[in-house]
Amino acid sequence: MPGYRPTPLVSLPALAAELGVGHVVLKDESHRLGLPAFKILGASWAACRALVDSYELDVEAISVDALKDHIETEVSPDERPVLVTATDGNHGRAVARIAAMLGLAARVYVPWGVSEAAVRAIRQEGAQLVQLSTDYDEAVAFAARSTENSSVDVLVQDTSWEGYTDVPRWVVDGYTTLFQEVDEALLERGLPSPGLVACPVGVGAFAHAMVDHYRSGSAAPSLLSVEPDVAACLAQSLLAGELMTIKTDLTVMAGMNCGTPSRLAWPTLAAGIDSAVSVSDDECRRAVADLDDLGQDVGPCGASTLAGVRQAVASRDRRDLLGLDEESVVVLISTEGSRANPLH
Repeated sequence: MPGYRPTPLVSLPALAAELGVGHVVLKDESHRLGLPAFKILGASWAACRALVDSYELDVEAISVDALKDHIETEVSPDERPVLVTATDGNHGRAVARIAAMLGLAARVYVPWGVSEAAVRAIRQEGAQLVQLSTDYDEAVAFAARSTENSSVDVLVQDTSWEGYTDVPRWVVDGYTTLFQEVDEALLERGLPSPGLVACPVGVGAFAHAMVDHYRSGSAAPSLLSVEPDVAACLAQSLLAGELMTIKTDLTVMAGMNCGTPSRLAWPTLAAGIDSAVSVSDDECRRAVADLDDLGQDVGPCGASTLAGVRQAVASRDRRDLLGLDEESVVVLISTEGSRANPLH
């Protein structure tokens, strides 16, 4: 993929001292392939994989540029795909970006509550943007229905439901790149494998990638999911022991404002997440400010992991359950830069 390179893994010794662990490192996704968020890792792989399959090309041999050339030379203009998705911010912008890279159109549905900055950013990628007065789950359903009678629309959604699992699975596969990069960076620095990895959760596709990665190799860190307290659909589902849909409310962590976990992700998350916490907007704002003081470009969704880890290690019992001690490495996944989701 043009422009690919690993994003930074930043050591934060001040936070390690605060939390009483050996190392705290932050995976900085504030500039991933020219975007201020990690989402293009999943959107690009899923969109390209869907198109490669539809054109019966060799997925092991194709590149983004080669796929673009195939579409331009082999597909008539009136039959060229339109990439369609619903989003609460960064995923939609990523789908619009990969569409532009492939010379394709994109149509993005946005629910209520998404910031004007995020809306402008999606439009600036060249996508047709449709704003809805619905919540995220309803926007996803609306986007899916809009493609049902079209021969050119390709739905690139990062959540799944019955009959729609291939593309969400490919989104998860794309996200695993990030965790491979974390492993490689720790190894290069001579640091041990993580003792705890914390990631934000919306529908759970990213957490699905985290569990897949760390439950299939030699490393076995504790895995922590972090959600807004007004949209803790995974935590509530884990407590209930079954997939739940909850009512959500506005939060500064807009990219995590989701009411139903991905059906594809749910069995993996139920089996693989060690601890789930929910954090308030005030706790998140404090984490944003503290990371900013440490020179980190982190938006509310990205900073939620620090707020979540602070809560998770607040007592000795919790620390012991997570297996943390003064030598442990804690990985905070910061999924977005501050430009992606302003605090105002």
